[in-house]
Amino acid sequence: MRRIVIPAVLAAAAVLGTAAANAQDDSGKRFRVMLEGEVEVPVQGDPDGTGTATVRINPGQGQLCYTLAVRDIQPATAAHIHEAPAGSAGPVVVGLTAPTSGSSSGCVSVSRAQALEIIREPENYYVNVHNAQYPGGALRAQLG
Repeated sequence: MRRIVIPAVLAAAAVLGTAAANAQDDSGKRFRVMLEGEVEVPVQGDPDGTGTATVRINPGQGQLCYTLAVRDIQPATAAHIHEAPAGSAGPVVVGLTAPTSGSSSGCVSVSRAQALEIIREPENYYVNVHNAQYPGGALRAQLG
């Protein structure tokens, strides 16, 4: 009987552990923005392209997770979070995986200080997606 009970207990623990991990995945501050080519600067990006970026920042875990989805642009070659207000271009602060096939997602490590800064002043940060046709940025959206 013990042989049956122990695997059942281990399986239940695994399910509970997965549920706890999934609950952690929803923690942190979430931003969802619409990516557009018309707001890219200093040169306008792709006027036909659109997309979404969902970014979740958890300072306690030192983690930034994201999902990017784009359409009507040539294949993406890079994606980043930059620091600059709307109407300005700024330096890359977080590298993201390019949505080469139309979408990408992942999590990257960020310092607690950087995470808190983005959460406090999201209007000073933007997501953009680059491609060969628009190397300066095909799509962009401010986080706040």
